Amino acid sequence: MTDADGEGGGFGGGTGDGDVVRGDRFSGGPAREFLSSLAADERIFAADLAVDRAHVVMLAERGIVDDETAGEILTALNVVEVDGHGSLPAGEDVHAAIETAVVERVGPDGGRMHTARSRNDEVATCIRYRLREDVLAALDATLAFRAALLDAADAHAETVMPGYTHLQPAQPTTVGHFLASYERAVARDTARLLDAYGRVNRCPLGAAAFAGTPFDIDRERVAELLGFDAVLGNSMDAASTRDFLVETVAALANLATTVSGLAEDLVVYSNRGFVELSDDYASTSSIMPQKKNPDTLELVRAVAGDAHAGLSGLLSTLKGLPRAYNRDLQRATPHAWDAADAVTDAVEVAAGAVATATWNESALAEASGEGFSTATGVADLLAMSGIPFRTAHEVVAEAGEASYDALDSAAREVLGDSLSEYVPREEVESALEPEASVAMRDSRGGPSADATAEELSDAEAALVADRERVAGLVESLDNAEKLLQNEVNDYA
Repeated sequence: MTDADGEGGGFGGGTGDGDVVRGDRFSGGPAREFLSSLAADERIFAADLAVDRAHVVMLAERGIVDDETAGEILTALNVVEVDGHGSLPAGEDVHAAIETAVVERVGPDGGRMHTARSRNDEVATCIRYRLREDVLAALDATLAFRAALLDAADAHAETVMPGYTHLQPAQPTTVGHFLASYERAVARDTARLLDAYGRVNRCPLGAAAFAGTPFDIDRERVAELLGFDAVLGNSMDAASTRDFLVETVAALANLATTVSGLAEDLVVYSNRGFVELSDDYASTSSIMPQKKNPDTLELVRAVAGDAHAGLSGLLSTLKGLPRAYNRDLQRATPHAWDAADAVTDAVEVAAGAVATATWNESALAEASGEGFSTATGVADLLAMSGIPFRTAHEVVAEAGEASYDALDSAAREVLGDSLSEYVPREEVESALEPEASVAMRDSRGGPSADATAEELSDAEAALVADRERVAGLVESLDNAEKLLQNEVNDYA
């Protein structure tokens, strides 16, 4: 049996294999509870069973373990699965506890399931196996979020609203343009998670402790049975690296930052009366009955801090670790689990809040021209008449208010001529209106109706493509699960 010098799964785990597997020397002592991760390892219980089954099937196919013994081990694993994580015998981690349960049922031959592997490559495989599911769950959340954003953007493609920079009135835009801006950001977050998934979905099993194994194993077969796209080549890298955790948590932290920005905007807009959240995504005060608080979005906003802390903690844990295996890795994986859970939940809540929000169109329209927000449109109009933009900028700045008379007076002072010498009065007065200002901005990606329609069409096509890609990943894992079950059924 290959030396089991590894971490547990789930939240890290321990090195001891329990009384049955290792004997009495490492079975007690005051540090045993500190080392144990068995309770926390419930998250990767199913992953460990799958990895055990794939490994045993491969060992039988290669003639390393005889078919009868393989069948007994696989049958015992079936019983362990039915009994559940809570019925496992005491142990430092789920890997040792499952092996102990198998040995108790099969006898010493049950220990053959650990041939040609270490818990170092075993736990690395289990983490990747489970993390795939978490990344897919996060991807599903981003797809639903994007759909909610696009639906609301389409419904409000021509709903004029104030746009801000530095929280100051800047230029009028539309609710559709605003929401589509977040959809584009979440689309990039989807792409980052897809990229991370591709590097998570590599199989370390067969690397053993870090230096490979003398047994004639088939690593590609194990990868196939577990639904991995390929194996990780260098055995030292395969067993010890956790860069896939960093990449995944970084993608989740970026997603959390995106969603936090939207949450902040909706909290502020709620305060200004621009949008009303559904009662399902708000609460009232315990003492002030008139209050309607955007509590859920405040928590969504806070999740970014949790994700950022997880990324920082993960990087700090991994920084400066020597090759190959170090017990510090026991503390690394929890950051990924926590980030995946928190960020996915936050995205789902944000999607629901967007889908059920009511936008106050009259309040938005009234506020859209505040602070002379159409000033840039007037300057652009003057520049299109042939006046240098900086000169046009000076004219509008000198006017300081959204009235034709003020603009005409400023033109006489700066240009020496009436404003009508450059632009017809009706065009200037039109450009002062928020709706006309928005309609002018018809460059690609702008807020005009035509530009927004084109943008939403492109975004919808990209969403469909991403849905198909994620569905393909899910189908691939489902097919691998069926393949593994069929192979197990031939023995057990």
